Amino acid sequence: MFKLFKIAIRNLLRYKRRTLLTSSLIAVGVMFVLVFIAASGSFKYIMIGQITDSMLGHLQVHKRGYVASIDSLPLTLNLSAKAKEKLEQTIKEIPEIEAFSPRIKFGGMFSNFIETTNIRINGVYPDKEIATIPLFPSRIKQGEKAIKKGDILIPELLANGLKVKVGDTVVVIATNKDGSVNGKQFVVGGIIESVTGPGGRDGYMHIEDAMEVLRMKEIEISEVAVRLKDFGKLNAVNDKMHKLLSEELNKQGKPIFDVRTWERLSPFYNVARMINIMTFFIKIMLISIVLISIMNIMIMAVFERIREIGTIAAIGTIPEKILSLFLIEGFSLGISGAVAGNILAIIIVFVMSAVKITFNFGRQTGMALSPSLKVNDMLFISAIVIIASVIAALQPALKASRMEPVEALRHV
Repeated sequence: MFKLFKIAIRNLLRYKRRTLLTSSLIAVGVMFVLVFIAASGSFKYIMIGQITDSMLGHLQVHKRGYVASIDSLPLTLNLSAKAKEKLEQTIKEIPEIEAFSPRIKFGGMFSNFIETTNIRINGVYPDKEIATIPLFPSRIKQGEKAIKKGDILIPELLANGLKVKVGDTVVVIATNKDGSVNGKQFVVGGIIESVTGPGGRDGYMHIEDAMEVLRMKEIEISEVAVRLKDFGKLNAVNDKMHKLLSEELNKQGKPIFDVRTWERLSPFYNVARMINIMTFFIKIMLISIVLISIMNIMIMAVFERIREIGTIAAIGTIPEKILSLFLIEGFSLGISGAVAGNILAIIIVFVMSAVKITFNFGRQTGMALSPSLKVNDMLFISAIVIIASVIAALQPALKASRMEPVEALRHV
């Protein structure tokens, strides 16, 4: 086998320019795919981090049926105090969970005593909310980076539209689940920007203030946001929570709780899926480039060496060795191209990381790409290239191994 490798390398070096061009084409293809995977992967994880760490959390738990009606923020589908206690107990039993934040969400009217508009309110425990979505304070453009009792954080859209400033007194009016209307005065403690654009209408207040506005005698929770210690265990923790909470049934014998990952709650999951699909098609393009390049050079090699093939067959070389010889040539081209492509990709990704390419996402500005190459990706792409190289060389190799020595020797 070692002798076959020596002969295969010698044959490739006989046509240096053609071999160099083919290996270069494969290397560029490998480099392009790996750089794309590194850059798109970095963008995807930044995007996911912005969505989960600024607003959603990694997981959310609601009462079953709440998400289907979430646009109307139904107070009748809140989790009771008993259900909240059971949920928190279950969360504390799962060691992979780092933090969680109960929320009361409701719709109301916001007034500066001159004009009135609608607003979506999130009642939260400030410490728990920040522990669960650590980028939340960075969204507060003006005012203190915290939520105090008696204060309200209002969205930038309302602040600009109603010309409300930090320190102004405003009124929030809401209807509780029994239909009665109540209002409460607040001081604007801060102005908060939306994660995805200027259209956000979500304000924040302390959860005890929310209970007072809604005249709750005991706490009822709209949702609980959950943060994991390791985002990579998202699906495993989701399954575990489903299993633990599925035992809690309502009077109709159906599960009380509805556990959903961020993927089922945010439309930006479709963007992440598109990135994965684009990566898949880029890999297909790479395979096509390798197949066409290797097949082309191997067909030419067989055609140019017909008499040589006839000679080695005539002196007793068995067809299997002739077949192996051409397969090894294809394998060697794949190896050289993959190695060169990996080296080029490492250099380019290193340069991209050093340059710190920045971009804006939603209202977040100046976010820097931090592309990195994973060993698994490099090995996977290299394996694809090498396998494709061998497959591309198979047809010309079969043709060479099946030649009749007499016919090959007569070829001009």
